[in-house]
Amino acid sequence: MSGSTRLLVKMKHGTVGMGWRQPHYDAVLAGEVGASDVDFLEVHSENFFAEGGASLQVLLAGRERLPLSLHGVGLGLGSACGLDPWHLDRLADLVERVDPLLVSDHAAFTRAPWNGAQQGLMHAADLLPIPFDRVSLDLMIGHVQQVQERLRRPILVENLSAYLAWQADGASALSEPEFFNELCRRSGCRMLLDVNNLVVNARNSGAPPDEAARRAIAWVQEIAVDAVGEIHLAGHLELPDVVIDDHGSRVSEAVWQVYRAAIERFGPVPSLVEWDNDIPDLSVLLGEVARARQEMRILCP
Repeated sequence: MSGSTRLLVKMKHGTVGMGWRQPHYDAVLAGEVGASDVDFLEVHSENFFAEGGASLQVLLAGRERLPLSLHGVGLGLGSACGLDPWHLDRLADLVERVDPLLVSDHAAFTRAPWNGAQQGLMHAADLLPIPFDRVSLDLMIGHVQQVQERLRRPILVENLSAYLAWQADGASALSEPEFFNELCRRSGCRMLLDVNNLVVNARNSGAPPDEAARRAIAWVQEIAVDAVGEIHLAGHLELPDVVIDDHGSRVSEAVWQVYRAAIERFGPVPSLVEWDNDIPDLSVLLGEVARARQEMRILCP
């Protein structure tokens, strides 16, 4: 059994990782963070697309310390104008070099023609929501399969926190859980279930925290048991008129409620704590990892 295969087997039995961001690079490389603290590290793929340089050397050095997961934000799997060949090539090169445990991106579109001109494609630099209908589903299945064939491995696709929605045609409309169930079944990918995003979406629809948790748990119950390959946890920002998925604080109690329901349904799938803004002292982030580990041990002893 190869080293990568052994790590993949380990991931199936309940592991918790953390987003590895620049303020904590040195701690990992110095051995101050190890397997007793965290099971794997996640980085944003696009930050390491350069041919060489310091960033890539840091990534490779980190890979010697702990397993890595690559989480992308730029594939645009739902973009009607197609995938960016350069982006896919760079991702494939990075996957080949790093041999990550997991590769993921989002159920979003990011690219579109500028003023309707195919020769002038614009990248939104954001994760924009897709319609949940049959046309969008077929498009995304094709793009997911294209990526998986290029990478020679299955990928994970994450649900969004979305601040607007499309009006899907009634005859073709799908619920979001139906969309993900079909996507996973037909493409062979798995879902990256972001439970914070579920709560954020429910809060922005007007639900208070307890009701938002109940709605998110009902959403989780509609997902096929074998569809989820990873869970993301993060904090969000509550403003007077909107709740923002900013990954800048501790995981809320509402999100922990949904996480527990997800573990009860899907088992001890790999989980990850994201923290991308106002990054705290490492001890705070590891404390969130420790709580996720504890929740998983209680539910899946």
